[in-house]
Amino acid sequence: MKGLREDAQCLARRRPSALLIEGHCDERGTVQYNIALGARRANAVRKYLADLGVKTRFDTVSFGKEIPLVDGSGESVWAQNRRSELRLPGDTRSDGKVVAAQ
Repeated sequence: MKGLREDAQCLARRRPSALLIEGHCDERGTVQYNIALGARRANAVRKYLADLGVKTRFDTVSFGKEIPLVDGSGESVWAQNRRSELRLPGDTRSDGKVVAAQ
């Protein structure tokens, strides 16, 4: 969680109007299960950042297992694909769309 604490400090200084949190999963499990898991992961990060004092409008999206960071199988690959990514307005999401400015 050290990375998220550092992200929270940076976000507190920048004070963005909004923040998108993407939830991602590894290849195991069904599409439906991983979409729900990615949503829980993104919401856990949202809550953690809010608890650390980040004041912004949070949006979340789950990509489940559909956009892996690393191809392959095995625990080291799965660990990299289980992640959340933070996007500011104007950033490009993992699916190629641009995060709308609010």
